[in-house]
Amino acid sequence: MKKSYIMALDQGTTSSRCILFDREGNICSRINREFRQFYPHNGWVEQDPTEIWASQMGVAVEAMLGLGIGAADIAAIGITNQRETVIVWEKDTGKPVYPAIVWQCRRTAEACAELKRQGAEAEIHERTGLLADPYFSATKLAWILDHVPDARERAERGELLFGTIDSWLIWNLTGGKVHVTDPSNAARTLLFNIHTMQWDEELLRLFRIPAAMLPEVRPSSGVFGMTAPSLFGREIPIAGVAGDQQSALFGQCCFEAGDVKNTYGTGGFLLMNTGDRPVNSTQGLLTTVGWKIGDETRYVLEGSVFMCGAIVQWLRDGLKLFRHARETEEMARAVKDSAGVYLVPAFVGLGAPYWDAYARGSIQGLTRAVKKEHIVRAALEAMAYQTADVLSAMQKDAPFPIRSIRVDGGASVNNFLLEFQSDILGTDIARPSCVETTALGAAYLAGLGVGYYSGLNEIKAGWKPERHFSPTMNAETREQLLSGWHRAVERSLHWAE
Repeated sequence: MKKSYIMALDQGTTSSRCILFDREGNICSRINREFRQFYPHNGWVEQDPTEIWASQMGVAVEAMLGLGIGAADIAAIGITNQRETVIVWEKDTGKPVYPAIVWQCRRTAEACAELKRQGAEAEIHERTGLLADPYFSATKLAWILDHVPDARERAERGELLFGTIDSWLIWNLTGGKVHVTDPSNAARTLLFNIHTMQWDEELLRLFRIPAAMLPEVRPSSGVFGMTAPSLFGREIPIAGVAGDQQSALFGQCCFEAGDVKNTYGTGGFLLMNTGDRPVNSTQGLLTTVGWKIGDETRYVLEGSVFMCGAIVQWLRDGLKLFRHARETEEMARAVKDSAGVYLVPAFVGLGAPYWDAYARGSIQGLTRAVKKEHIVRAALEAMAYQTADVLSAMQKDAPFPIRSIRVDGGASVNNFLLEFQSDILGTDIARPSCVETTALGAAYLAGLGVGYYSGLNEIKAGWKPERHFSPTMNAETREQLLSGWHRAVERSLHWAE
């Protein structure tokens, strides 16, 4: 093909990014732009949908300008996005009726508790593989319909549209012509049946969501629509879509059942490919859709940690302990241990395997000897401890042995973190040469969707490890550290009830 690049639009929780990849998966241009977060009440998290769209479009244009190319040089666009975040907008004008309610937002904790009291969670879990938790989209969407004047009536008349971030971007990219999503995003809403692979009528009734609001669900790879010519000068096919964590699994070339990756992003996410059948978790993990290509669906087991890289962001912006995230590795190494300090980052509750919306953050074990370096080290260790909790649960659920883990995400560049992670897991870790695997997964899906790649084998041949990490910690030390972590977590649970 004459066209040389795949554009990946990576719309994350705190920033919008555009990366242009060549056929070999090399990064040729990369632009990132942070956007504002809003916290109007305790536990609430919101964003401006128009700012999300403007920032994503802005970095796309800037990435092309930086490489000196035009739309004719782009074979396809792939989209990956923060999942579960909810936007409702007017069908005729494209104007959002309320700010985006972010996946981290806990405003619907009581609504979820009521669903549990009613005994509805078992049915929700059976149909969706998920839990009745404010993390997911349905209760957020219901909240908007209940609190924005006339919203429910307008939605029932077909005047309002609902979408996760992928749908919002596609709708804008196509000039309002296409309202779609893919199964990996639909599966995070509490409204999608992962067995029938369709929106579920019973769940729509349970959450009182008008079906007319919902996007069409299409396979993750294939042409979803064409960009409006006015945006880039000519049409470009949008040909790949996946939620950020599934996209990272795909970008890590975890195509076989039993393959595992862990992403250290704003949150932390451990995913295992379980093949063509969903595996029901008994350990508080999620069963969800990985991707769908053609008629073939891949399922995953997932453990979700709400606060991972966001801990470092809080230490930087909230406590002003350092100016740049890269300083944390040197600070952590400046002390021999955390001096017995444990930081439990339950700022918005705890995800897997605890699922406690009322847990709150804490720093425990403080003495007069503790310095800021100990707190920074404890924060990095907290990322590893949370992953260890999830992996322990996954080993009990998974029908496959876990031999090694591929890692990615912004914090995966921190060698101290990965050394400690390998030690506390007792497991080998591989970091790829390209840690932008979330964007790379979207690029791969888009490339497959337009025939840029011949198939998965061509893609898999391009995966290269940059460094391996192996455990050196003895079992006794590992158990002592994990025991202290679990004591600290126990004291943070149910705090805000």
